Amino acid sequence: MSEDTLRMRAVAPSDGGRGRKDASEAAAPAQRSGQRDAFFDNAKYLAIVLVAMGHSWEPLRDGSRAASALYMVVYAFHMPAFIIISGYFSRTFDAGPGRIRRLITGLAVPYVVFETAYTLFTRWTDQEPDRPISLLDPLYLTWFLAALFIWRLTTPVWRHVRWPLPVALVIAMLATLSPSVGNDLDLQRTLQFLPYFVLGLCLKPEHFRLVRRRKVRIVAVPILAAAVTVAYWAVPRMTGAWFYHRDSAEELAAPSWSGPVMTLVIFGCSVVLVACFLSWVPGRRAWFTVLGAGTLYGYLLHGFVAQGSKFWGWYEPAWIHRPLGELVVTAVAAVVVTALCTPPVRRLFRWVMEPEMAWAFRRDARDQARERNAVRERNAVRD
Repeated sequence: MSEDTLRMRAVAPSDGGRGRKDASEAAAPAQRSGQRDAFFDNAKYLAIVLVAMGHSWEPLRDGSRAASALYMVVYAFHMPAFIIISGYFSRTFDAGPGRIRRLITGLAVPYVVFETAYTLFTRWTDQEPDRPISLLDPLYLTWFLAALFIWRLTTPVWRHVRWPLPVALVIAMLATLSPSVGNDLDLQRTLQFLPYFVLGLCLKPEHFRLVRRRKVRIVAVPILAAAVTVAYWAVPRMTGAWFYHRDSAEELAAPSWSGPVMTLVIFGCSVVLVACFLSWVPGRRAWFTVLGAGTLYGYLLHGFVAQGSKFWGWYEPAWIHRPLGELVVTAVAAVVVTALCTPPVRRLFRWVMEPEMAWAFRRDARDQARERNAVRERNAVRD
């Protein structure tokens, strides 16, 4: 969901000429150089819709066991899916000048802007005029930008570690044991979600083709049904806060040993659910494929609607908390986040989401050399 993941250029490898239907569907459409991969754009759009739906269900959970169960299932895999994809497209991050520049303009600048904007908006909606603006304590959705900034900076380290995923899992497990990690840059959540990013770094194109086979799509249906059933059973028996990955075991009033155990259990469940989700993502271009390039916009902007909906009293009518009302809320959330991912919205907010900021950076020596060569070539043609 970062700047690189939202502006990626992916080339789907061929199936080796085997011509099997499943393999060809997994690789289709074959991407020419400079084209985006429709599969990942589709996956990001569908995931951001689930994020918006999850936020819209939050006020409906009281008194609705079904809404709570769906909420728990969605939270088990929607952010892991985003983070895995982000890690996958961070594999080439080498901390070069161009990469650092995109890291700053695509993550750091939006983080500062939206952290400030969300704080000011919350002052109004929560009637807290004295709420301080703190760039060290991410508010609401901005934690993801701070976390992705940190994860991406550590990418060169994970590329040289012999067992990156086990090490990341150990770090996440240890984080659950320490309530003293604190809220600075939401570090607890950054560490607990780290294994998903590292998993993405370890994945290859063939892994995505593997989960998109017809057999996997068929198996995904009973697995998702079982997940909803288990979540429905678990709603009155456990807290869904485990899936937020923002608290230690002690802060969740659980024994310390349960933190590492739940980290492994939830990681396994989330990865399975992500695989099920990806198995049903279409690989060909669809009407919503173009919206996949704007998921960062939808992610950050829909938070104002989600926060404001409570202040404006949208959930106060009794019919909203009935089945029909829950369906209406779900549909509205999907429509709103879809609209916020459209090209007109992207053009309107690009100045803050993807600023150029050429004035803030030294010019890369390679770019200067290319410009000099281009000038020489033009002069040579004129002569």
